[in-house]
Amino acid sequence: MGYGTMLFDARTIDIPTAGTRVQVLNDPRRVRWIRFTARAANTGAVFVGDSNVSSSRGRALYPPVTANTMGLNTTTEYGPGMFGSRVDGAPGGIVMSTFYVDTATNGNDVDVEILFE
Repeated sequence: MGYGTMLFDARTIDIPTAGTRVQVLNDPRRVRWIRFTARAANTGAVFVGDSNVSSSRGRALYPPVTANTMGLNTTTEYGPGMFGSRVDGAPGGIVMSTFYVDTATNGNDVDVEILFE
């Protein structure tokens, strides 16, 4: 099965104010793979999640230890039917606009690498 054309994007998301979530990218395309990496210069945790993420809720990424990266294959790691995956083999990753980040301390950043379907 071919996947057609996939597009790659990489960006740094600035989270200026702790407790104020930031949408990673307001984009309707579906994500095939995504990786979040907390910057080594951060002074606290960055939290990754959906629109319910907060400065204490979500997948925490801490600098500069090895647990600062979160990768996610959105079409296979969670099985058919979850996060929009489809059982018929058609593309079905998570919609990009689903992802948000927040931080425990002001001014932290997170690097994001995205492979769109």
